[in-house]
Amino acid sequence: MHSNAGIPLDLAWVNAARVNRSAVDRRVATLPGRRTVKQAWQAAWLLRAITLIDLTTLQGDDTPGNVQRLCAKARRPVRDDLLAALGAAALPIRVAAVCVYPELVPAAARALSGSGIPVASVAAGFPAGLAPFELRVKEVEYAIEMGAQEIDVVISRRHALLGDWPALYREVRAFREACGQVPLKVILETGELAHLRQVYQASLVCMMAGADFIKTSTGKAAVNATPAVGLVMCRAIRDYAERTGVQVGFKPAGGIRTAKQALDWMILMKEELGDEWLDARLFRLGASALLTDIERQLEHHVTGAYSAAFRHPMV
Repeated sequence: MHSNAGIPLDLAWVNAARVNRSAVDRRVATLPGRRTVKQAWQAAWLLRAITLIDLTTLQGDDTPGNVQRLCAKARRPVRDDLLAALGAAALPIRVAAVCVYPELVPAAARALSGSGIPVASVAAGFPAGLAPFELRVKEVEYAIEMGAQEIDVVISRRHALLGDWPALYREVRAFREACGQVPLKVILETGELAHLRQVYQASLVCMMAGADFIKTSTGKAAVNATPAVGLVMCRAIRDYAERTGVQVGFKPAGGIRTAKQALDWMILMKEELGDEWLDARLFRLGASALLTDIERQLEHHVTGAYSAAFRHPMV
């Protein structure tokens, strides 16, 4: 998946950035009505949504046992009887990755051995990004040594808030170098940035520094992924691709709990970046509870009735 080597920091491009908030809000408001999917098409989109999920557990009470059970769900995210009823029993329906803390990477790697599902790890002082910089880089290296195949780092928000773009560039560039060929996802924690212009500028700088994905949130802030932020980040991805020829992925995370929200994010990607981005190589959904609601919606499509959540346990 790693494909963005980055470019030298272009401050003229970053400082020239402008975002029209009212235009963003108008565009976001029109998206749900521009495209709807119903019945069999909706079931197909929801199956695709499962293949885009970074199935995540980042709780203080995580244990190897919890992670192993989550990985079992990652391997078989939908009950066999539902897949058979949907005519999808032969399809390789599985999540895109399982995301855990560095300490639990070995447990996840053992549980996913042979599945082809990569283990992703948060690092670099997640979620605040305020640990000493050298330790943050070491944590990236440690996660990879433990077996992580993808890395999700969080930026120091103060660099974006102060407009210190060279500092942000150097930080993300160091994470890129520490990752080597391991894919790097960079979390902006957009809910803690002051305005949408900063979101766009931070997105550009992180891509220039070599981010393979830009990601909205840690899921630990008061405000996480929102459609307005998603639109701005997608526009930054599109602008970067047009100027450099390099495609960078997008990952909304935090607060995505329902099948409808997953469909809304997929529609945003289709409308703004095209069908090519509706693939796990370029689009991920960071979530934990989302899979349960998707499976409930699929059962409703098959049976006409909504089942209780306990019929679709996560762990």
